[in-house]
Amino acid sequence: MSVSENNRRDFLKAGAATLAVTAVSSAVSWNASSYAQILGSNDRVRVGIVGCGDRMKQGDLPAFQQSARELNFQVVAVSDIWNRRREEGAAFIEKLCGNPVDQVRNNDELYARKDVDAVIIATADFQHAYHGAEAVRAGRDAYVEKPIAHTMADARMIREAVHKSGKIVQVGTQRRSTPAYQKAAEYIQSGQFGDIVMVEMTWNVNQPGRWRRPDVVPLLKEEDTDWKRYLLDRPYEPFNARHYLEFRLFWPYSSGIPDQWLVHQIDTVHWFTGLPHPRSCVANGGIYLWKDGRKNWDTMTAVFDYGPLDDPTSGFQVQYTSRFTNSAGGVKELYYSNGGMLDMARQTVTPTGGLTAREAAEMNRKANLLPSFSLLDKVESVSTDANTHGDPETAANMRNWMECVRSRKTPNASIEAGYSHSIALCMNVAAIQTGEKVTFDEKTQQVLAGGKVFA
Repeated sequence: MSVSENNRRDFLKAGAATLAVTAVSSAVSWNASSYAQILGSNDRVRVGIVGCGDRMKQGDLPAFQQSARELNFQVVAVSDIWNRRREEGAAFIEKLCGNPVDQVRNNDELYARKDVDAVIIATADFQHAYHGAEAVRAGRDAYVEKPIAHTMADARMIREAVHKSGKIVQVGTQRRSTPAYQKAAEYIQSGQFGDIVMVEMTWNVNQPGRWRRPDVVPLLKEEDTDWKRYLLDRPYEPFNARHYLEFRLFWPYSSGIPDQWLVHQIDTVHWFTGLPHPRSCVANGGIYLWKDGRKNWDTMTAVFDYGPLDDPTSGFQVQYTSRFTNSAGGVKELYYSNGGMLDMARQTVTPTGGLTAREAAEMNRKANLLPSFSLLDKVESVSTDANTHGDPETAANMRNWMECVRSRKTPNASIEAGYSHSIALCMNVAAIQTGEKVTFDEKTQQVLAGGKVFA
């Protein structure tokens, strides 16, 4: 749920000035007659917060507040099972948003209220599907942080719940609301880039403290929270403050690198190509340096095969590497065609690696070199409120959700997008845990490892 601000600034520094929150308002038509057809559209949308940890306070709430006044949204309640976070969250919201909010102990109490129309969910990775399905079944629209699910049972469950409910659900894969990524999607889908032949993705940091909470872990006492409610349907274990607060380091609460970073980047593959999931996945890695009791790898390489499901002779490979132990390479997404490269770190298209006249002549072919241009050239910069703060990508994604709550249109990062990234994630998890080549059964919607169903 969390990506460091420094990492994100580095990744988007070429286009930071253009990623203002209002740049991606998704062209919703606003008029009195359309509002009148939407229940409550002329009233304030009252929002409940589900889980008030770091991601909520550092990302989602500041992003929400950038558009709250204009679109008439207001936070009215905060639900968190840990009393400390509940109290601190309420104080933070009052300071940021300027209005007091009620504190509720759990989501049962939250959904018993009549003054909550929608919720923003930023709980532990493994809880997203359950909490998202719980929200829509209770009749609320929801913004649900990624990943949607790292088990296929959970992915199928929330997808079905959203479809049955008809509620508006936005997934926290915020690249889908970012102008440069939208331009990249349009460019690739236009056919001008050519067929993708390879994708290379990296997410490298040098951070032994990443996802650690050594200052906070001693503060959490079992009597101050609801441990059984935290576990949901995961196997019972005695109370463990590290598993609660440092969940990204421990399976089955998170898979770490795949849950947090892979889904952001692999989501762009599905979006740009229209392919719903990989055909296969293999993975290798381990805990090579940061031996602090964690169970999830500090270094991983995964290789995915993508292409038409009915034509295994065509397609492309996605190579994904990530490590906590050396930051060289940073965060990159490089798409290659025979004519060149699309670099999402620099947000450019260049003829890098394209087929030159010399090489083409050897086979009596023509040179194939893409023109060089910046994806940002066609993105308009729109000013935003200088008094607001936060990540512009998340702010854009949050605004799109808020607009869609009003218009009832499908948001940019829909439940189908979340379901697709969950398939890739579940395949990656299976490859990690079994060491097998993992595939996906389209008919049963199940992950197969070594030809057997992976639970």
